[in-house]
Amino acid sequence: MNRDIQPAASDVLAYLRNKRADLLWLLERMTRAESPSNVPDAQAEIREIIAGELERLGFMVRRVPGRTSGGMLHARPTHRRRRLPTQLLLGHYDTVWPLGTLAEMPFEAQDDTVRGPGVYDMKGGVAQALLALKTLQHFSVEPQVEPHVFLNSDEEIGSRESRRYIESLAPHMNRVFVLEPSLGPAGLLKTARKAIGRFTVTVRGEAAHAGLDPGAGASAILELSHVIQTLFALNDLERGVTVNVGTIDGGLRPNVVAPRSQAVVDVRVATQQDADRVEAAILELQPAIPGTSLTVEGGFGRPAMERTPANRRLWRMARRLGDDLGLQLEEALAGGGSDGNFTSQFTATLDGMGAVGDGAHAAHEHLRVQATLERTALLTLLLMAPPLDGEQTGGNGA
Repeated sequence: MNRDIQPAASDVLAYLRNKRADLLWLLERMTRAESPSNVPDAQAEIREIIAGELERLGFMVRRVPGRTSGGMLHARPTHRRRRLPTQLLLGHYDTVWPLGTLAEMPFEAQDDTVRGPGVYDMKGGVAQALLALKTLQHFSVEPQVEPHVFLNSDEEIGSRESRRYIESLAPHMNRVFVLEPSLGPAGLLKTARKAIGRFTVTVRGEAAHAGLDPGAGASAILELSHVIQTLFALNDLERGVTVNVGTIDGGLRPNVVAPRSQAVVDVRVATQQDADRVEAAILELQPAIPGTSLTVEGGFGRPAMERTPANRRLWRMARRLGDDLGLQLEEALAGGGSDGNFTSQFTATLDGMGAVGDGAHAAHEHLRVQATLERTALLTLLLMAPPLDGEQTGGNGA
């Protein structure tokens, strides 16, 4: 095929609908390579499986070692064309599942359903990226926007080590496709994500005998009860603001006025404006009980992925290409975060480009094969699309 002539959407879809065996082969190999985030040494096997596939597709793969994680992969075409804009396939190969989960939750492929730890979140998305790049090669397509791949092994625990790499790549990208699974059984694309904050409130009081001299003490637990009510008053479901005191701890024993207590707070907001407002309210908490004091630690670890003009342009492109494939695409705001929260601060980002199924982080985790292959066709068409124009998109090269 002439490299300047792109295949029709129907041809791409027909090709990928026949790739069930390829998808299952990739999925089984990656799923059997268990890769919990908190066991860095376990990441080597799946990293090399993915790196080998990318190298066979003609990519130069850089293995970035991790200090506290299992490291990262950054892949780009070995033969690069000058002055082309770039696009990023962004994902992770760690899972929430501990080593040995396969014994209770084995890899299974039956009819249109594949089950196993991590198949949906998000080894399915990694397999889709590999199949999409293989499809470009099959049709001899050289995209107008050069594809790069970045995969980390610490996304499920906050991307603390990989964040700086992601944020250094994103400004150079014309667009980013996040390989996280789509949202729910309907397969909604994620065009917005909430910012995520974590705060720890520690209260110190004065211990005293609860029976002999209770007035000499100042209860840290009583003070914490006031703090909790103040925190819950910050909730605003209409604005997408949730403030949840998830754990509390404190006190010495029943007959002692508590000298210390602590609460850990999860905060989710849909906009950076609300993140700033809620964070300020939490950091400015003041004690209500004489003799007690407060310290507040923490902040927002992931910024909000908002529906910026650049993100909306990318969504509209995806919807048009979905129409060409006969797919009725819908969008949603996701309450959880991803590495797309980071890239969205710099360039057009579309999340939920991965598997269609359900059960992320749950025992019923699964993906639907044909719907996932259809989404792989969508990803392929997006990789073939011309660069996005306009403000708030990245530049050339990386």
